[in-house]
Amino acid sequence: MPMKVFTAEQIRSWDQFTISQEPVSSIQLMERASMVLAHWISEHCKNHKKLAVFCGKGNNGGDGLAVARILYLKGFDVDVFISDSKIKFSEDASVNLKRLRDLSGISVRKFDQNEYYNFDDKTIIVDALFGTGLSRPLEGEYKTLVEQLNTKKNIKISIDIPSGLSADEMFTHDSVILKADYTLTLHCWKRTFLHPETGKYTGKVEVLDIDLSQIYADTTDSEYSVIDDQQVGSIFIPRQEFSHKGSYGKAVIIGGSYGKIGAAVLATQSALKTGAGLTFTLAPECGYEILQISCPEAMFIKGGEQVMTNFEFDKDFTCGIGPGLGTHSDTEKSFLSFLKNYSQPLILDADALNILSKDPKYLELIPKKSIITPHPKEFERLFGSTDHSFKRLELAREKAKELDIYIVLKDHHTQVITPQGNVFYNITGNAGLAKGGSGDILTGILTSLLAQRYSPEQACILGVWLHGRAADIASEKHSKESMLPTDVIDEFGNVFEELNRKVEKSL
Repeated sequence: MPMKVFTAEQIRSWDQFTISQEPVSSIQLMERASMVLAHWISEHCKNHKKLAVFCGKGNNGGDGLAVARILYLKGFDVDVFISDSKIKFSEDASVNLKRLRDLSGISVRKFDQNEYYNFDDKTIIVDALFGTGLSRPLEGEYKTLVEQLNTKKNIKISIDIPSGLSADEMFTHDSVILKADYTLTLHCWKRTFLHPETGKYTGKVEVLDIDLSQIYADTTDSEYSVIDDQQVGSIFIPRQEFSHKGSYGKAVIIGGSYGKIGAAVLATQSALKTGAGLTFTLAPECGYEILQISCPEAMFIKGGEQVMTNFEFDKDFTCGIGPGLGTHSDTEKSFLSFLKNYSQPLILDADALNILSKDPKYLELIPKKSIITPHPKEFERLFGSTDHSFKRLELAREKAKELDIYIVLKDHHTQVITPQGNVFYNITGNAGLAKGGSGDILTGILTSLLAQRYSPEQACILGVWLHGRAADIASEKHSKESMLPTDVIDEFGNVFEELNRKVEKSL
């Protein structure tokens, strides 16, 4: 089961359900959460023993006050800052403020005193101003405070969510939001952590479990979820001992044109290294020597001279079309003619998508249950522009339903969108994939997995996770700047070893 992403409202219901079922009081649940938060901070902040904790008047502030008390008792030097406004603290935050004031060693200051405070390099700023209940952009003293804190070079840790950020949506492009280095979020990922316009404020996200009701998590629906290791482990099928090459399907990569044979090479190598039983490359004659030398395990099928003009192959092949294909008029004509007569699910990427984007009617030629893998610009050419990535995702959901296809929307956190409108966010991968050739590798992976009889949904989820996980290993060895798509392909073996170990352990 994937890790569901719940809305702020669902999370509040989750808290209430837990309180009614255990039974546990809301103040006890706050203490439980604060213990988990304080434990993480004390374990990870060995070199910083001074904390400046900024607390709002709601329950997020209550968490901050409790964390301040717990860490003071663990030996941290703690200063707390609260608002001077006449608004009352929430009931649970009031209890924690009283508990804090009963300790003589913690000074409680007003927000405006931060201007004269000594933020030395050993001080960590803890943000507990607003939680997931925030419904509009920051204003007044909170806006001013966050603007001031954002100028500080100190490490900043946000509790649950960076203050100024909504859990579920984007406010405005000019909203003031605290830029955290770490976000210690409770229960589950929040949607805003997973989009580029808002996720840039979270820093490194740590999801902390505070033991809320599992029954609620299991029985509450969400159209959004994060691909996690458990889900991937349940999809992955280990190699059977008495199998043969015919057991793992036939993959054909269709692409390449003069000057762009490298893209077809990368996709072919990727399909070979991710387990297809037989791999073929249907490419122009000009790529023959390059492909036979660089991918000797794959078989070559001629599809033209300098560009692709022939898309014919055996019926039992699973095909991925697009890497290096080009948009030559002869290629376009042959490709569209092929689609009119083809009905099996396939993978479409790169120039295959650029050809389809020339006329909205062409989209109807995509076979049902196929997988398309656009990056944001390709998506815009296919379906139109949107103001930001939240709207782009909603448009993708509409189009996936309308066309009955799977859309792999490539981004920092790539989204897999199903024909039912469900969204799976991938959290493996890194900025080292922001290089030409990375998408060609993904096409090869998806083609190989589909050939091995994974369902289109399984192929998408396992494929994007595997692609990102291999990139994470590659970046550790080579750095994000220097890693190449071929380095990512080289790490597939290590990822499959990890997967096999996980499956063996679960038996």
